[in-house]
Amino acid sequence: MLSGGQSPGPETPKMSPLIEPLSWMLGTWLSEPPGHGVYPSLQPFHYLEEVHISHVGQPMLNFSFNAFHPDTKKPMHRECGFIRLKPDSNKVAFVSAQNTGIVEMEEGEVNGQELCITSHSIARMSLAAEPPVEQIMRTFRLTTDGRLEQTVSMATSSQPMTQHLHITYKRVSLPPPSPFAFRLSEALL
Repeated sequence: MLSGGQSPGPETPKMSPLIEPLSWMLGTWLSEPPGHGVYPSLQPFHYLEEVHISHVGQPMLNFSFNAFHPDTKKPMHRECGFIRLKPDSNKVAFVSAQNTGIVEMEEGEVNGQELCITSHSIARMSLAAEPPVEQIMRTFRLTTDGRLEQTVSMATSSQPMTQHLHITYKRVSLPPPSPFAFRLSEALL
């Protein structure tokens, strides 16, 4: 504790060297321009999205994707989870829980500043919308002008694999120190 009874702020955790190959993804990103969604069973749509990708010193990245309607600013899709890299390889696992009632486990590879993953398993709650999603493919890449681009394709029980989403983000900040990265001694005070 500091004099006067105040605790120091959280320390910036040191990044695990295991996730260094994914460090290009770190930061807060905002869609610019709005993302575009299409699917055979849907009307085309646009959306805004804010993305937070950070770490707390563990060998994984934490992420949240928060989509909003571009006109009303009402919340749309929400997604959060973790990205893990297998030690001494370029193999990646991506775990995501979504407000649509879907949980995805995706696996793939990172090559330079591109991450390509495909669903390994998808679980859905019984209340989730029909038709069920059966497979997801995602690609994240850092463009030459420093933007993060994401493309999502999906297959459902009634549609083959088809591109669903495409969005480009501009980085607006690097991740701040995590509020969860604190010294154990402070937690015990």
